Amino acid sequence: LCSMEGTHTKRDASGTIHYYCDHHAPEGSTRINVAPIEDQGLGLITWKSYLPIAVIVGVILLVTIALSIRDGNLGAVMAEKSISYFMAGFFLIFATFKLMDLPGFAEGYSTYDLLASRWKGYGYIYPFIELFFGLAMILAPISVTLLWAEIVVMGFSGLGVAIKIAKKEPFMCACLGTFLKVPLTKVTLIEDFGMMALGIIMLLIS
Repeated sequence: LCSMEGTHTKRDASGTIHYYCDHHAPEGSTRINVAPIEDQGLGLITWKSYLPIAVIVGVILLVTIALSIRDGNLGAVMAEKSISYFMAGFFLIFATFKLMDLPGFAEGYSTYDLLASRWKGYGYIYPFIELFFGLAMILAPISVTLLWAEIVVMGFSGLGVAIKIAKKEPFMCACLGTFLKVPLTKVTLIEDFGMMALGIIMLLIS
């Protein structure tokens, strides 16, 4: 059975009303009034829709700058250390939001991630992977094995987001769990491809 929302109806010979999605609506069916797909419970999407992720990334960036200034005062400032601070904070905070409602995150993540859409169990594991990455970036920030693992995992996760965007199928992003609702657009690729890019930079400079 199709799991998409019913947007069309058609009454059969016995009088029973059947519901169909946009992709499976038969000829002669009637479209019913439904909320625009761009809404998805988020209301009108404006720049304010992205404030949660902007504030969180901004705070992580401020902490990174503060720690880098401290290192500079100690004569130990290094580019890879500054990047590792940002990556550790990013992974830890984003993992925390996901873990606040693990079932809700897993459900939302399964709507666009390539693996979670086929095996929902991955949605329950993914926040712990991010948590591990965050802690590992504190303990061993220049581990080549760790950096490659982050590049592969985040790159693969970003593919699911990119495919949904390419298909113009807006969904709520699960990057901040279910407590802060962020529309799934190009901005949300920051979490995946952004972390992948920083991992590559770390490999090149360390």
